[in-house]
Amino acid sequence: MTDEIAVEDLSNPKDLLILYGTETGNAEALADEAAEKANEMGFTTKISNMLDIELSALKSVVNLLVIVSTWGDGEPPDDALDLYESLDSDSAPLLSQLKYSVLALGDTSYEYFCRAGKDFDARLEKLGAKRIFDRRDCDVDFDDDFEEWSSGALKALSS
Repeated sequence: MTDEIAVEDLSNPKDLLILYGTETGNAEALADEAAEKANEMGFTTKISNMLDIELSALKSVVNLLVIVSTWGDGEPPDDALDLYESLDSDSAPLLSQLKYSVLALGDTSYEYFCRAGKDFDARLEKLGAKRIFDRRDCDVDFDDDFEEWSSGALKALSS
């Protein structure tokens, strides 16, 4: 269970925001698992659907994990579309205080495998955020990849 805290209160080094974008619910379930692991490591976590956050709110966030699926022809899920487009706009703020890692969910049978996750990763980096653990691109069997990514990313954030 996560603590009820406002995104604006996530500036402490042990605060963590986990954002997810999903069509089928997999990214949300993995966000819950990542939050449980983070809480066990002493983080105060907040989980948010990408639909429920404004890009400007990320200016006060220090630690961020992004879990997002790719849908259709390389598109982000519907609930991630607004944030996705905001990150790519000319008015997007610099996020140089932000440390992050991305878990991308996809299906290798599609041409644009994990494209939404790759795009989120690149756009955060372009805005000055610091990638603290490499993006992990996951196929439909993602349990082992998630385990390695979440353990590695949380360890890197707690250093």
